[in-house]
Formats: sequence, structure tokens, C-alpha cells
Amino acid sequence: MRSLGPGNLTTDTAPAQVVLAFDDNRFASVLFGQYGQNLALIERRLGVVAEQRGNHVTLEGSRDACEQARRVMEGLYEQIKRGRDLAAGDVEGAIRQVIAQGSLFDFDPAAPRPAFEEINLRKRPVRARTAAQDAYIRALRRDALVFGTGPAGTGKTWLAVAHAVSLFERKEVDRIILSRPAVEAGERLGFLPGDLREKVDPYLRPVYDALYDLMDARIVERALQTNEIEIAPLAFMRGRTLSNAAIILDEAQNTTAMQMKMFLTRLGENSRMIVTGDPSQVDLPSGQTSGLAEAVRLLAGVEGIGHATFTAEDVVRHELVSRIVAAYDNAAARKREGG
Repeated sequence: MRSLGPGNLTTDTAPAQVVLAFDDNRFASVLFGQYGQNLALIERRLGVVAEQRGNHVTLEGSRDACEQARRVMEGLYEQIKRGRDLAAGDVEGAIRQVIAQGSLFDFDPAAPRPAFEEINLRKRPVRARTAAQDAYIRALRRDALVFGTGPAGTGKTWLAVAHAVSLFERKEVDRIILSRPAVEAGERLGFLPGDLREKVDPYLRPVYDALYDLMDARIVERALQTNEIEIAPLAFMRGRTLSNAAIILDEAQNTTAMQMKMFLTRLGENSRMIVTGDPSQVDLPSGQTSGLAEAVRLLAGVEGIGHATFTAEDVVRHELVSRIVAAYDNAAARKREGG
């Protein structure tokens, strides 16, 4: 891939033009996306005009915007050349990364550029797509207990599973333990048909999806059969000490204060615990305090405990999802101010 020339201008906001040439037409086609949808997203998000002709792209816009678009496209092209799939959200993630890093012109060109954190797995690497995800991965590596809170679609659970899988693959833990409160079933969990795994499958489906996305399906099935990946409903956790394990509690906003305290005190030797949830989607009976909200408040500042907070800006699903979340957040804020 070659850059055939930036605009010869001295101001960051003055119009500029950059022409990019990509050596492999197949890789370039993947980069541009079906019907040019990836180019359209880059145009929309970075404020440039991207005109494609064959394997060439002409970028027009401000000097900063063209430089950021170039870095996005070059980075994604190199990813494709290395044999990595261009998954949904990778383009948006690359855009957010260059925005978070700022303009090249604000720094010494000889200085190394920071990059978002990456979790290396056997199946494929997982890279943070937003600054909040980057901070989350750093906290997961640093702290034995990490809370990840924020709206749906921000990657809280997916990155938690990715980190647990990386610990498991490197033999730093012996097993992965997955838990989630089954609020809808309440104490009737025991009366549901099937074995324990079949009873809680509907509640842990997002976690299962992440596991199969990040590990070979045969390895997941074998690990489930040997209990190296264990499904442990919250109601069955009392009295246990969880050692040498990566433990994930998903949808933790639906725990009571007592359940959360019980769960957190299960942490055993050489274990890591990750607690995720969306404080805005509590399904507990009216008037009952969320154990997640209380734990985050009580444990703030405690050494060895990390907390990553996500917002609508960190949603990495369809770009409309972040707008939907923001609209609901704004409505809730107005209601609080008025009431």
C-alpha cells in the first residue's frame, strides 16, 4: 500500500488531499466493504470525502481529518493482509482509536504512538475499540476484582470473557466460572426442566455466544464436559471458595445487596473476578437496592479493585444503538432534574 501524497498545506483545518493506493485488489475490496459501506462510515465519522477508483482512494477534507482517515485505512489494510477478518465494528473501533490518539500534528513524529490494548487468544486477537474498553482491559490485567458498568453493546461481557479465556489458555487459571442472576425464574430455578446447565442456558446465552466466538467450539464443549468451564447460578454459590479460577458475574445489576456480598466473598486464592452490569436496567422489585450499585459505591478506592465505566459513546454495535442509549439517558436525566 502506498500513500501518493498529502496536501501541501500548513494549517490543520485547511483543505487537503491524500491519495492512497492498495497493492492487492482482493484485500482492498474487503477494506472498502460491500457497496463501499466502510468508506461511507469513515467519511461520516471523520468528516472527509473518500472517492474510490479501482484500488485507489482519494481523501479530501481538513489536514487532520485526512491524516486520521489514512491511519484508519492503513491500519485496517494491514490487519487484512495479516489474515485477520474484518469483523463488524472493527472500522468503528479503528476510527475511535485514532480520535482518542489525537492528531499526529500535535506530537513529535519520531515519538512512538500509543495503541489500544489487545488480548491475544489462540483463535484471534481482541483489541479495544474505545478508550473505555482500553482502560477496562488495563484494569483486568492489573486488578484481581474488576467492575465493568454501562449500557448494553459496550463490550463489557465480551471483553470479560476474552480476558478469562486468555488466562485459561495461558494456564494462569484452571477453570472459568460463569454466573448470572436468574431474576425471572427467582427461587423456581429448581423446577425448570433439564439438568443445571439446561436450566440456566437462557440466562447465560450472551456469555456462551462470546465463548464460542473466542474459542474453538470443540474446546468449549470439552471444557464444559470436564467442568473446566463451569456454569454456576448465583443461587448455588453460597458456601463455596473459588480458587484458581477466572470468575464472571454477568447482569450483576439484578443481584441484591446480600447476593453481591456473598458472591464477592467467594473469591479464592489465585483467582480473578469480573462483575459486569448495566445500572440502568435493574429488574429487581421496586424499592430493592441493586447489589451492583452498592458494591461499586462501597468499594470505590479499595486497593486491588478496578472499575471501568462505559457510556453511550462506547457502544460498538450498530451506530444507531449509541444514539438510542443516549436518548434514553438524556430522558432519565431530565426526569431526575424535574423530579
